[in-house]
Amino acid sequence: MRNREMRPQHATTAAPSFNEAVRVWFKIGCLGFGGPAGQIALMHRIVIDEKNWVDEARFLHALNYCMLLPGPEAQQLATYIGWLLHGVRGGLAAGILFVLPGALVMLGLSALYAFARGVPLVDGALFGIKAAVLVIVVEALVRIGRRALKTRILVAVATAAFVCIFLFDLPFPLIVAFAALTGFLAAHIAPHLVGISAVAKQQSPAVGDRRWRPALRAAAIGLSAWWTPVVIAFLLLGADHVLVTVGLFFSRLAVVTFGGAYAVLAYLAQETVATYHWLAPGEMIDGLGLAETTPGPLILVTQFVGFLAAFRDSAPLGPLTGGVLGASMTAWVTFVPSMMWIFVGARFVEDLRSNPRLAGALAAITAAVVGVILNLSLWFAFHVLFGSVQEIRTGPLRWFAVDVANINLLSVSLTAIAAFLTFALHIGLVWTVAIMAALGILVTFALG
Repeated sequence: MRNREMRPQHATTAAPSFNEAVRVWFKIGCLGFGGPAGQIALMHRIVIDEKNWVDEARFLHALNYCMLLPGPEAQQLATYIGWLLHGVRGGLAAGILFVLPGALVMLGLSALYAFARGVPLVDGALFGIKAAVLVIVVEALVRIGRRALKTRILVAVATAAFVCIFLFDLPFPLIVAFAALTGFLAAHIAPHLVGISAVAKQQSPAVGDRRWRPALRAAAIGLSAWWTPVVIAFLLLGADHVLVTVGLFFSRLAVVTFGGAYAVLAYLAQETVATYHWLAPGEMIDGLGLAETTPGPLILVTQFVGFLAAFRDSAPLGPLTGGVLGASMTAWVTFVPSMMWIFVGARFVEDLRSNPRLAGALAAITAAVVGVILNLSLWFAFHVLFGSVQEIRTGPLRWFAVDVANINLLSVSLTAIAAFLTFALHIGLVWTVAIMAALGILVTFALG
């Protein structure tokens, strides 16, 4: 009875036991390759298609809300669904287990990078995994797009979002605002234009006026937890120590990371390379490549930055101790705020499911994100398949130029194999990644 009381009133009747949910969230955390698109598709496949824990409408509604927040939307979606199933403890378990496997892998890769850069075995595995990740992202894009783009209006919103970000390099918040306004107005005219049915509008009851007290309590606890390690580092090591600087910088980043890791990548690279001098330009690209090959949110690239920053300027701590603490500080101030937004706002956003105009705005935002993910998929394909990619600007237009003669035929071949494994043989994510890593190692050693 106590567990039932801890769960939100609107939790699904198909909810599993807490122990079963913990096992599944850990499994998702270990299999979450392919960036946010792949992770969201994986959650959809397991939570809806296999387990039937929540329905399609609630899943997409939760996704819409998470897309509005700063931080990694896939991890926030896991936290939200965990909260729906088992209340706060369910949200904590889902959010932590979604990140923990990837964070541990990224920590290990960061240490390996710092101590043993250029190991052929590691380079070969990364070479093969990049091809696998590219195919996984494309497969996830197709899956999410097929479910989110239900009407012509939503397809038009996704297309416009892609054009705006790919050709005009418009900021993601502006694209989100345009999409929200379009969905709001369309739902006002005719809800079916954005895929909203009369049944869906009445599906979820309001949670009542008592939602304010737990929301304020969640905000107070979240803010305290967020800043505690930064304050401890300040008191023990001083205001100028790299751990304090890392904590403050990535806390600021946690508030402005709308649109996921790629949306903030340019700002992250500029600040860490040009302002703080923590990394060289090539090292930032290496970190992104490592993050692409780990399970968990792509924003784990920040953990790589935090590790190297503290590894190289750790006094009075040792380099390895400093690196581990720097990576831990970065992960903490990145993911604690992202979970806090869910515990503070989820009770309110569930009420929006009964408001067709706001639901229309959120549905259009999801459609816009499909266009943004398409842009990111192309960006990643350019960098995987071609030796060099040049960004060209002419007036308001921006595009990427590649030299066809400089195409990496090995990458193309490995990508084709990964596509065959995924689309023709329907091999699972883990086996696809493992096979491609092995092929990458074989190719690297064969070519000497």
